[in-house]
Amino acid sequence: MPRNPLHYLQFLLHGSRDAKHPPRKKNQAKERRTRRRKIEKPKQTQNHAPKSKSKKDIAPPKQPQQQQTPKPNWPPLRPLIPSSDLTLDPLLPDQIYLIPNFFTANLCKTYVSFLSSLPLTTTPGKPKKGDAVRVNDRFQIQDERFAESLWSGTALKDLVMNGNGEGERSMKEIWGGEPLGLNANIRIYRYSKGQFFAQHYDDSNTLTFSSPSHPSQPARTTWTLLIYLTTCSGGETIFYPESTRGNRNPEPVSVAPVTGMALLHRHGDRCLLHEGSEVSDGEKWVLRSDLVVR
Repeated sequence: MPRNPLHYLQFLLHGSRDAKHPPRKKNQAKERRTRRRKIEKPKQTQNHAPKSKSKKDIAPPKQPQQQQTPKPNWPPLRPLIPSSDLTLDPLLPDQIYLIPNFFTANLCKTYVSFLSSLPLTTTPGKPKKGDAVRVNDRFQIQDERFAESLWSGTALKDLVMNGNGEGERSMKEIWGGEPLGLNANIRIYRYSKGQFFAQHYDDSNTLTFSSPSHPSQPARTTWTLLIYLTTCSGGETIFYPESTRGNRNPEPVSVAPVTGMALLHRHGDRCLLHEGSEVSDGEKWVLRSDLVVR
């Protein structure tokens, strides 16, 4: 306590000069809470794990390579009957031609034995929309060399180019263009008992054609080639000609499969409605390609 009464009075009124109080701040409580939060906030621990690579750094997974079906080691096309002893017979003028004995019986037997070893696939029972119902086993391969052998190594080329049996009609008019060869898309069909191919039309296809005798060039298919390798009960290829003024109700044209016989029929816009009837006994083996023209 101050000894001087005046000082004592000042002490009571104003307090000690040594104990000064700082002016009170309006936001003092808020600042204390803020400081408390800053103190209580835990420190972030450093992650020592390796950083993940960006999308650019990650190599895309390797796609498995699609395995291509190896081309068959086709048996030699012999023995064969020379073209001078064969004929191209018009069954239905401008629509269907037959070549009896195009393959010999021994060659057909060799091919049936060989084709039986190929991985044939059974067609699905329910076809795609717009497709005809077909129940058979088939094999398909793209093989330019074999197509060339079927064309030039047999009597087919000579018969198509020279022996059409249509008199004065030009070759281009009959075949829909200048024949180049056969489609490299080779198809094998096997129809067992109870199997068939419902009514349908064969489409024409555009393609790039190449062969040892022709450079690559745009072309199209115009005729279907079927080579029957077996004889069976049933299994006829039946054609349904369109009605004309002279014949309102034309009879169907039926071709029974005969071992070694070849059949050519027009396809595309001028294709006749046709079917492969049900096989009732035995097996029907067919080798198929298409005539290619420019």
